[in-house]
Amino acid sequence: MDHQTISAIALGIALAACCGFRIFIPLLIAAIAAQNQWVVLSPDMHWLGSEAAVIIFAVAAGLEVGAYYFPFLDNIIDTFTAPLAVAAGTLLAAALLPIPLQEPFVRWGLALVAGGLTAGTIHVGTGIWRLFSTKATLGTGNALLATGENAFALAAGCSSLFIPLITSVLMLVIVAWFVSREIIGTRAWKSNLR
Repeated sequence: MDHQTISAIALGIALAACCGFRIFIPLLIAAIAAQNQWVVLSPDMHWLGSEAAVIIFAVAAGLEVGAYYFPFLDNIIDTFTAPLAVAAGTLLAAALLPIPLQEPFVRWGLALVAGGLTAGTIHVGTGIWRLFSTKATLGTGNALLATGENAFALAAGCSSLFIPLITSVLMLVIVAWFVSREIIGTRAWKSNLR
């Protein structure tokens, strides 16, 4: 594997994982990058770099960012957007992974595992944080959490264009941390039942 292939894989994983924090910010970043030819898209995904895609993702990102500043509504949004985070992560990974179109099962399977599952894991983890914040602060702390998630989605999404390998490793560390916390939390919960 050459350096460009490794960078493309890392970029796909990093941007896809960012969909776990916010769905439309990474899609907007990918659309702007594709429109300016900063990234190489799979031939069947060139629509992602269109002007229409940039406008649609910009509007959707603005609405999504704003919606997370309403306590309790943000918890409802987390519930309904979990499948969208997985789908967006899968789509971004498939658009950026350098796998030939002749291998659709490999391409979409790898995109689901590398992109969709990382985005879904992060989305569920941040949703659990938000539930704890809602319970502990009656929703008043959720705006601070939302601001951090918005900033992280934007910063990690942009950094994935310039330092994709480091950003993808960081995102995988976050996924591992969420998974380990869930396993530890599940064990503690089960031990309390006994």
